[in-house]
Amino acid sequence: MRELEVLSDGHLKLDFAEWKDFFEQELVERVRAQLKALIEKALEAERDRYLQFGFYEHAPQFRFDYRNGCYFRDFATRLGLLRRLRIPRTRKGFRSQILPRYQRRQAAVNELVRQAFLRGISTRQVGEVLEPVLGEAYSAQTVSNITRELQSAVGQFHGRKLRDEYVYLFLDGVVWKVRDTTGSVRRRVILVAYGITAQGGRELVDYQFAINGESEAAWTEFLQNLFLRGLEGRNLRLIASDGGKGLQPALPLVFPCIPVQLCWAHKLRNIADKVPRKEGSCVAGAASIYRAGSQAEAQKAFHHWKKCWEARRPKAVACVERDLHGLLNFFAVPQGQWKKVRTTNVIERAFREVRRRTRPMSSFSNPQSCDRIIFGVVSHLNRSWKAKPLPEFTQSC
Repeated sequence: MRELEVLSDGHLKLDFAEWKDFFEQELVERVRAQLKALIEKALEAERDRYLQFGFYEHAPQFRFDYRNGCYFRDFATRLGLLRRLRIPRTRKGFRSQILPRYQRRQAAVNELVRQAFLRGISTRQVGEVLEPVLGEAYSAQTVSNITRELQSAVGQFHGRKLRDEYVYLFLDGVVWKVRDTTGSVRRRVILVAYGITAQGGRELVDYQFAINGESEAAWTEFLQNLFLRGLEGRNLRLIASDGGKGLQPALPLVFPCIPVQLCWAHKLRNIADKVPRKEGSCVAGAASIYRAGSQAEAQKAFHHWKKCWEARRPKAVACVERDLHGLLNFFAVPQGQWKKVRTTNVIERAFREVRRRTRPMSSFSNPQSCDRIIFGVVSHLNRSWKAKPLPEFTQSC
């Protein structure tokens, strides 16, 4: 406990900041002491219930166990570290349910460490950052062991039952560069599904590491898994896709009756690859197609753009013309929702958070560690989105 310096006239020698700091620290220490005493009394009461008699009581005729003093253990809580917590024991090894054997941290402390790690703090820095709060610094190995407990939650996320309530489904393959333990950078493709409900609720439904890239077999397996878990598409009005060669033939196999909207952002990148940078007006002209007020006006805008560029850039025009029907499917939904459903940018924005989180990490020891990081970020996004429905989708669809 800190001591206050008292002047000769009986007043405290403290300014306001010191006074506030003193009483805050004093309060925390007193609460921590009370918590320690409470836990010790609860452990003793639990031990007495196990023995079926208390102190100074006569034992039953056939006694099955005896008190055997106690031992001491440090225990981390949200209020800080409880040092030398008194743990009662018996000769035959009484095991407490209140404080299980070998447990040295409160469950809330483990969750705090995991959340700090998932917010972007490296394993080596988590212990230092949380030391003022928890009263001790955890090693990088301890932090890794705590975060490894997420693996069961990851399995539950990938296997959970899905609600068939989405009116729009977005599908895209995200390329993720991962540095492995050998120091080499590998490109990993992640297949992602993102859904929006009629009430404006949004959710990153699931993701899957693709061994064979964005092949038809990989997409078919991913979509069939979603279907078998409950996403049958009975309420789907539109599927927005990146237009990949593997996804296009896979979609009719699982969702044969749902219109597919090809992503305009991907299409504009394809056009830009086919024209010199100095001819950026070609890309800008193509963008005027989806900015039209109706599907008929968009058709007119395309023909005008085609007339201007077909002779000079035939490959760029052909790139749009062969997919024009799929690019204009978004006009069939309410106008207030056009901007959201004509691209798959929602998936790219979500995975910016994943990339931001993995940037401080030098390497991954195995694919499971990658999966845990993505799951942690995705879970945080899904929780935050529950309280923020999209206003464009709250109208009746």
